[in-house]
Amino acid sequence: MNAISYSYEFIIAALGPLGPLMVAGGIGLLLIIISIPFAMKSGPNPFERLGRGSLGFSSGDGEKTALNLRYNSGKFDLSRFDQYLTPQDQKEFSAVRLKLIQAGYRSKSAVSNFAFARMAGGLTLILLGVLLMLLRGKDFSAATAAFYIIFPGVIGYYGPTYWVERRRQSRQEMVTNGFPDALDMMLICVEAGQSLDQAILRVAKEIKNSNEALAEEFEIVANEIRAGKERVVVLRDMAERCGVNDISAFVTVLVQSATFGTSISDALRVYAAEMRDKRVMRAEEKANVLPTKLTLGTMLFTVPPLLIILVGPSILDIYINLLGGGV
Repeated sequence: MNAISYSYEFIIAALGPLGPLMVAGGIGLLLIIISIPFAMKSGPNPFERLGRGSLGFSSGDGEKTALNLRYNSGKFDLSRFDQYLTPQDQKEFSAVRLKLIQAGYRSKSAVSNFAFARMAGGLTLILLGVLLMLLRGKDFSAATAAFYIIFPGVIGYYGPTYWVERRRQSRQEMVTNGFPDALDMMLICVEAGQSLDQAILRVAKEIKNSNEALAEEFEIVANEIRAGKERVVVLRDMAERCGVNDISAFVTVLVQSATFGTSISDALRVYAAEMRDKRVMRAEEKANVLPTKLTLGTMLFTVPPLLIILVGPSILDIYINLLGGGV
């Protein structure tokens, strides 16, 4: 018991009042570092037996070369840590994956990479905060310690979330701005005699340089239809991936046109005219909001210099007269 008390007093004398907390955090970090090699160690892959078994081909010198049955990108794979990184609730997992897809991250390990980025960012900035506290070498209060440790950890943890949300909004804005022109091009292709599938593929190729996000969505639609997936399901998946109201309404128009047997070109013509009107309305709305946004800048950068120019000489004369009268 005396040894524990002596150790506690020694830590406080060496590191300050927050010394025990720092030591506990260091021990926890050390345990995490020690456990990483054991967590990354994986057992034998059962698919390797297939390569060593009957599957293979003979090279020119008679040796048997095993076939590679799995694609290996050579990058660090976080799939083995899915149970620790990804949400176990299916509803939460689907929501995170949908948000990442809408932001343009479609890889299979996108959710794992996102969770790892949040965890790594939080731990890294917490360690930097602790290191900064140790370098300053002063006694800190609890509020100061929380500012140096908790605040950077929160920034590092929620930084990837903010980044994904900004990418998602930027991508949706890009899709919204380029959709009216793509719809006009699709209408031209359909009226020229192409089918809707061919028109979607042609539009994807033509707008790839100007609007990569929308071209990617159209390419996915064309490839899925070509693979045999139902057009209605493919279009609804596109609306869910984009998360844009204009795309959802466009999908609804096409589904209703196919259901009731009406002309697709007529439906596209009416909807394309509506999209052009909506684009003009959005431009007018931004133009009408602009004077309100400029009011604050006008008050900050125009009124103070004007007051200095108008009132400054009078204040200077008054000050000189008072000073001369006092002398």
